[in-house]
Amino acid sequence: MNLRETTFGEFLKPSQIIFELKSQDKLEAIEELLDSLVKQKLINNKDLTLTRIVDRENLESTALGHGIAVPHARVDTENQIAVAVGRSPVGIDFQAPDGQPVNLIILVIWNPTIPGLFNHLFAGLARFLIKPENRYRILNARDKNELYAVLSEIHFSFPREDKIINRASLLKKLQDIEIRMRRAPKDKLEELQKHRNLIREDLDQSLLARFDLLMERYGYAVAEVVDGACRSCNMSVSTQMASAIEESNDIYVCENCGKYLIAARKERVAREKTEKEKIEKEKPAIKAKARKAGEPTPKKKPARK
Repeated sequence: MNLRETTFGEFLKPSQIIFELKSQDKLEAIEELLDSLVKQKLINNKDLTLTRIVDRENLESTALGHGIAVPHARVDTENQIAVAVGRSPVGIDFQAPDGQPVNLIILVIWNPTIPGLFNHLFAGLARFLIKPENRYRILNARDKNELYAVLSEIHFSFPREDKIINRASLLKKLQDIEIRMRRAPKDKLEELQKHRNLIREDLDQSLLARFDLLMERYGYAVAEVVDGACRSCNMSVSTQMASAIEESNDIYVCENCGKYLIAARKERVAREKTEKEKIEKEKPAIKAKARKAGEPTPKKKPARK
């Protein structure tokens, strides 16, 4: 794939950084950042953008842990991507996975004409932020210019094509929601539909067309790869494909049954392996019990007179 290399500095300017956020609440902080984007004419509809961001947060917190959050939404923007960064010295509760308050918010809004763009942006952020020394430099920057200089070091690789492949994990989430909707009570259906629509907005129409066809025909469209085989049809996939599925977020299709393939969750695979080993250990005892149950009952000796 033909890639274009760039840095975060292409999308972020010092004027888009609020070095000390006034807000101490998550929603208010997001609004404060949105106001800065509106002021610079980088977004058009603040209310719609805020609604999309809040819907995302309700679906799952965008806090990454280690004091950093990346709230985001896919809405019409003047450019491909609109970014605002806010720093909170006191910290803001974002329901982070590590329970820590968020000190740095990186707000990302991207254009709906380029589905999947955020995935590549997020990948670059994750590679940079996973290093403790980079997080330290960001969270301990002395002023706006120093923070901008550090963030500008973040590198990204964007495909030059207009359409960017989305993560297979989104298809799996969509499938899970579609299945839950079949048996969901009416009071839960509206919330599930909202989550479904949010995910569908991030997926390319060609992927959705195939997904919908598979769901209609088979009841599901995404299968996990377990022990080198498609969980749907039990046919082996090539070693190269199995490795690629494990290491990337690209879309792969089973050559036998046509389902979208994703890597199996390691926790579930480990649990199933443990259960299988337990069954194997118990087999001898079960067989012995079965043999004993099948033996004829010993005849009672006649009582002596």
